[in-house]
Amino acid sequence: MPNANGPVIRAARADDYDAIATVIDDWWGRSVLPHLPRLFLDHFYRTSLIAEVPGAGWREPTEWLAGFLIGFLSPSESDEAYIHFVGVDPQSRKSGLARELYERFFAIARANDRHIVKAITAPGNDASIGFHRHLGFTVAGPVRDYNGPGHHLITFERKI
Repeated sequence: MPNANGPVIRAARADDYDAIATVIDDWWGRSVLPHLPRLFLDHFYRTSLIAEVPGAGWREPTEWLAGFLIGFLSPSESDEAYIHFVGVDPQSRKSGLARELYERFFAIARANDRHIVKAITAPGNDASIGFHRHLGFTVAGPVRDYNGPGHHLITFERKI
């Protein structure tokens, strides 16, 4: 359960993967863990974020995972950053936590001289599409065959 002080957002660590892996499918209500392999926390933890509530229980009895953002600075496009996966515990949704995670990632991107943030989602993910529009992202698609034949996706882009 969250506490009255709300979550604390910190830089991720590689070992945060296990806590995320434990809850991610439950948070989505379907299998999504295969879309977030451990390599993302092993290699991009410095640009990823964890939101936790102290004293509430997921890491020993001291912290409760409220949310996370897995993002990275593009190694190929020097002006871009990419948000790969964001999750917020259902108990913390509608609290502004997802927006705060995005704002913190935008700050990381700006500090590294990045001016464009991109992301993708499935065409039927209306909640994600609406959320990204609300945050000022340009929404395009579905882009046919984005992830190979028959795998159409919605793309998001925001200048920061």
